Amino acid sequence: MAQDPRPTYEGRTLPRPDEEVVDQGLGFDLGTLASRRHVLRGLGVGAAVLGLAACSSNSSSSTTTTAADTTTSTSTGEIPDETAGPYPGDGSNGPDVLEESGVVRSDIRSSFGSASGTAQGVAMTLELTILDMANSDAAFKDVAVYVWHCDREGRYSLYSEGVTDQNYLRGVQIADDSGKVKFTSIFPACYTGRWPHIHFEVYPTQADITDSTKAIATSQVALPKDVCDKVYATTGYSASVSNLSQITLASDNVFGDDEAALQMGAVSGSVSSGFTVTLTAKVDTTTTPSGGSAPGGGSGPGGGGTPPSGAPPAN
Repeated sequence: MAQDPRPTYEGRTLPRPDEEVVDQGLGFDLGTLASRRHVLRGLGVGAAVLGLAACSSNSSSSTTTTAADTTTSTSTGEIPDETAGPYPGDGSNGPDVLEESGVVRSDIRSSFGSASGTAQGVAMTLELTILDMANSDAAFKDVAVYVWHCDREGRYSLYSEGVTDQNYLRGVQIADDSGKVKFTSIFPACYTGRWPHIHFEVYPTQADITDSTKAIATSQVALPKDVCDKVYATTGYSASVSNLSQITLASDNVFGDDEAALQMGAVSGSVSSGFTVTLTAKVDTTTTPSGGSAPGGGSGPGGGGTPPSGAPPAN
């Protein structure tokens, strides 16, 4: 019998011999490896392809078409499940801001309810687009997205010394018809042991936010170093300069496994006008979430780092 002349990969005939391995189609990808992260590593992709993977959901307008094609061809872009960390404020580790009236809001810079403080820092707009992988990556409209992050000093409201009576930099938005939510905030600090990041949880509906176990995705947005360097050179962020110099994406206990290939936010803007951070997050409701919960109470990689002053221990 004549030997099949088509090239193979790991003993399997490539269905599209004229295309790259990463462009062989969903069936080939799923047949080769079971998980999204193993697909990225198992296909032998280098830094350049990982960069394309990040751009597939976070590119600038000048490369939108190419990015969309990359996302469609690999179909491996489920947002990684991560721990909610020790400061979620969702009831899984102490305080529960999601039980409070007024938490559904777009501007999260100030506290609400009985609190009155306002977080200071470089202006930042966060735009997340949530897609439904179980529905052919359609816009996941009407899901509730809870966002939280530390302030300019690296403190988390509700937990850290000096801001336990505050609930700023926390809020919920409901995704519109395009699956998008938008928050007005400030650029977070870098505290010891963690790469600069923003936490978020996705819930099926607004009615579900009062029960943290109903989250269908828990993840984090990574922030690019070049933008962090610009922000941390401004007033109030001085501690972040030394903290950032002591960590890399590769050494971070959350982003280190793939250097935030699918979690790196795309950023535009400036210190003077403010920055806009965007990320597209694919959520697969056919799989069981493996993130969430505080360290010591759930699965997923650690999310703490050295707690800001006065915060409760990670476990």
